[in-house]
Amino acid sequence: MYRKEVYAFDQDKPVKAVIRNYQEKDFAQLIRVQQECFPPPFPSELWWKEEQLKNHVGLFPEGALCVEIAGKIAGSMTGLRVNYNPGDHDHSWEQITDNGYIRNHVPDGNTLYVVDISVSPTYRKLGLGKWLMQSMYEVVIQHGMDRLLGGGRMPHYHKYESEMSAEGYLKKVVNGDIKDPVISFLLHCGRTPVKVVHNYLEDEDSRNHATLMEWKNPFKQ
Repeated sequence: MYRKEVYAFDQDKPVKAVIRNYQEKDFAQLIRVQQECFPPPFPSELWWKEEQLKNHVGLFPEGALCVEIAGKIAGSMTGLRVNYNPGDHDHSWEQITDNGYIRNHVPDGNTLYVVDISVSPTYRKLGLGKWLMQSMYEVVIQHGMDRLLGGGRMPHYHKYESEMSAEGYLKKVVNGDIKDPVISFLLHCGRTPVKVVHNYLEDEDSRNHATLMEWKNPFKQ
């Protein structure tokens, strides 16, 4: 099982954090983090359900990570294994993650696919999302997978929709002309764009687009 202690920083103040696999005893706190990340009017039926979380820890516990500050869960990241090859047909989030239930997990899949990453707003200045991402890269290496892959929302795209395509928007973000809160964060984490996927997830701000972004295992080139 996975566990490590790191120091995050609140400005210049070190804050001890523990990153570990989440377990059934953590479910209430994981759902609380979702509630804090996605408050109403976000529909509550889209928060994690216990059945989904049970599948995460039952089917692929190695891909179920949380970060803890002073004994309180501050964020989580979940993945499943799939087989993916460049050139595969486009997929939606619902298809590739089994709507978050991951019953389509492939135990020997070549790719770790990100289902979700969430950090409670109280802790977002500590860089915990980047620590979770780094930890999931370590899972990729440990299990000899080819890559980490996932769809990143493009929440500022709606501001530029009348001026450019989603592909043009992505290019501007990669060139540093536009900052997008999700795509720019993923670039900071070492992820690289593969392509824009249309109708990936119902998301008004992104106009239902997402950028498929990967991190390649440097030991599997």
